[in-house]
Amino acid sequence: MRQDLRPAGEAGRIVRLAEQGRAAVRFLLDGIEREALAGDTVLTAMLTVSPVLRQSEFGPEGRAGFCLMGACQDCWVWQQDGTRLRACSTIVCNGMSLMTQAPGDWP
Repeated sequence: MRQDLRPAGEAGRIVRLAEQGRAAVRFLLDGIEREALAGDTVLTAMLTVSPVLRQSEFGPEGRAGFCLMGACQDCWVWQQDGTRLRACSTIVCNGMSLMTQAPGDWP
């Protein structure tokens, strides 16, 4: 069973203050349709709508990335098909289906 990592009523960790004129990109996050802007990384897309990228492997805490430049391994997230991607260096695409928790059969 999947747990929603977003506390009730809590918005995303990143708040977009400016530069909103790019085209919209639609993606799914834990089965819920969300919207980002063209050119956003997966990390930015997810953290504008959620306070975390994924759950820690070692406890109940949420993770939100660490180095934000692809060096630390902290921003791995999963696609619906079970493949992993680095959220900080992957551009979000229309139709992506992202998950905050590893699939049940993921090693």
